[in-house]
Amino acid sequence: MTKIVQGLQKLSKDPQLLAIVFFAFFANGMMSTMIGSILPLMTAEYQLSYTVGGMAISAHQAGNLLACFVSGFLPYAIGRKKSTISLGAGILVGMVLMTLTGNPVMLLVAFAATGVGRGTMSNIANAVVSEITTDKTKSLNVLHATFAVGAFMAPFIAMFITTALHGSWRFAAWIVALFSLISLVMFGRSSLSNMPGSKEAAGGAAGFLRSFRFWNVTAILFFYLCAEATIVGWLVSYFKDSGIMGTALAQSTSAILWIMILAGRLLCAYFSGRVRKSSLIICMSIAVTVFYVAMISTRDIRVIFPCLMGLGISMAGIYSTTFSCMDPRYTSSTAAVGTCISLATLGGIVMPMLVGAIAQRSTIEAGMGAISIALAAMLVLAVVNHITYKRSGI
Repeated sequence: MTKIVQGLQKLSKDPQLLAIVFFAFFANGMMSTMIGSILPLMTAEYQLSYTVGGMAISAHQAGNLLACFVSGFLPYAIGRKKSTISLGAGILVGMVLMTLTGNPVMLLVAFAATGVGRGTMSNIANAVVSEITTDKTKSLNVLHATFAVGAFMAPFIAMFITTALHGSWRFAAWIVALFSLISLVMFGRSSLSNMPGSKEAAGGAAGFLRSFRFWNVTAILFFYLCAEATIVGWLVSYFKDSGIMGTALAQSTSAILWIMILAGRLLCAYFSGRVRKSSLIICMSIAVTVFYVAMISTRDIRVIFPCLMGLGISMAGIYSTTFSCMDPRYTSSTAAVGTCISLATLGGIVMPMLVGAIAQRSTIEAGMGAISIALAAMLVLAVVNHITYKRSGI
């Protein structure tokens, strides 16, 4: 515990607030994968159609997108603390509401609320960590590692409660709600600003719109989320439906991917201070593209699993490292961060649907192949980012 405290003190001028943000992002990660874990059980108990289930997931993503934008500007009106607590409460409200009713309309409201909470926590966490830490790149990678830990743990918590203990999926949802409540209470007692418009970047509410670096970073994140959301969402279905693996083995690939993502984020945090971050992004983009193309180009499991592990490690640090490349004037602005994450999130909404449409008309292999286009675009933009940073001497 002492080492953890000392580590936080080295990273930040406000270690208590940093610890709260890390915990909140851990809880956010738990919620993000818990929804997918309990949705089949919820669907069976409430006798929901696949259409309603799909609409619920879309409602979550829509709420996430809306919150990323709204939570970027609401602090100007009511302050960071109030906006974080009011919008972040969506996770608590949504997780509890979905355990109380199977009404389709109310479930859509519940899933949208969890999306609002998720987007809000993502926005405020990235902005605060960028503002209060001494090593922004390392701290952002640690932040996203905490998300990965929560995301990895949630499915196992759900499996333990529903399988080992033979309990209801509601208990799993309530655990996430409890962690969310603890986060909100801690934010309420934190040093987070409660003054409208305070602690914003000197560039102003809209200055970032004229920044080339802002748009370049946003574009990289857009194509990265195109790939990440689609790989995470379709990976098990791809291996199963293509006949490469059986159901159990295919499901294990998701856990392996998250383990490697966690390891990769920790490694990226270690190397962030030793390698130019724009160079690091290029290296990771090349690795992701190579490992992914190699993985979907073979049916040999002996090749697939090493490629899957390499894919997880190499994609782990792209988001946080790319975000840290944004103009320092805007990384602590919730308006800039909210706009960036909102636009980038569109990639995570559009690409999975596009892959599904291609798979429906052709094959799942063809659909997954389309992700390569997004990875190629990300790599080109990473090179542009490197050239820009090299000229600026960063």
